[in-house]
Amino acid sequence: MLAAAGAAWADINVGVTVSATGPAASLGIPEKNTIALMPQTIAGQKINYIVLDDASDTTKAVTNTRRLITEDKVDIVLGSTTTPNSLAMIDAVAEAQVPMISMAASARIIEPMDAKKRWVFKTPQNDIMMSLAIASHMADAGVKTVGFIGFADAYGEGWFQEFSKAAGLKGLNIVASERYNRNDASVTAQVLKLVGAKPDAILIAGSGTPAALPQTGLVERGYAGKVYQTHGVANNDFLRVGGKAVEGTYLPAGPVLVAAQLPANHPLKKSAMEYITKYEAAHGKGSVSTFGAHAWDAGLLMSAAVPVALKKAQPGTPAFRAALRDALEQIKELPGAHGIFNMSPGDHLGLDQRARVMVKIEGGTWKYQP
Repeated sequence: MLAAAGAAWADINVGVTVSATGPAASLGIPEKNTIALMPQTIAGQKINYIVLDDASDTTKAVTNTRRLITEDKVDIVLGSTTTPNSLAMIDAVAEAQVPMISMAASARIIEPMDAKKRWVFKTPQNDIMMSLAIASHMADAGVKTVGFIGFADAYGEGWFQEFSKAAGLKGLNIVASERYNRNDASVTAQVLKLVGAKPDAILIAGSGTPAALPQTGLVERGYAGKVYQTHGVANNDFLRVGGKAVEGTYLPAGPVLVAAQLPANHPLKKSAMEYITKYEAAHGKGSVSTFGAHAWDAGLLMSAAVPVALKKAQPGTPAFRAALRDALEQIKELPGAHGIFNMSPGDHLGLDQRARVMVKIEGGTWKYQP
């Protein structure tokens, strides 16, 4: 349907599923809040956001994705919050040939590249990049032996695999490895085994507030070694729940977490501060989390791809969705809140070492470690 003055096209429908409730809510809420800050028009085209809550549940994430595709006829899916949910959604988007940008961390969401995963992109740093940051920091601090405790799901297993590789490269010996569930109320048995192994440092591979549980247990048992967390805890809810128990913790994070502390010439300072300014204007000072920033970066990628896709096809068509997928793959040197994105047919993350910094929890807040 073409109007005389130009194309009177259908709106672009963006489907979103995030974990705004359930164990991953402290990650999903800032993502949901961030969607509201995204552009309402791109290249003169109206954008409609359809936002659903998958309650941190894989089955619900798949149901939401199928609903967005079949009922809401979305051109792109943003989500979900966690690795298990995002992995579960891949079949649905690949089958319908709708591009998806995940806000979850595991490299398994986009690797190995195949006919299904060519429709999937993601914004958080890969676990191997963050594992190397941790292993390097440990080695530099004289750590020789490490204990590991992670979620008993795709997040924890992915981290154990990647950290094991990084530990091997840095000559670190993993002397204990434990698992727990996101909704466990106690991890006493696992903590006792970890403390009994007497490691120089312990890595906790959890995300959101449930990652504070093992650390509280370690403090109660008098563990005196170094404690590391993953970038999955980089939000204020974790600081609130962990309290004094998480003081002195080291973790790798996206530069957005400590953007104001970065040197003026840091390549991410400007783009990270832009997101922080927008989010804090809406939600108050100190309200930003790295998880909302993963959603923001998904929005930036989408905003960069839409004008390119519009030159080839009309929204609401299979041709437009394919053009959008192709355009995402061609994005180069796009500064986001977390890193500079350089996508390619073989790399649907496109981040390099500029996308990470080391941070220490000091005085109940995040301190940049140059």
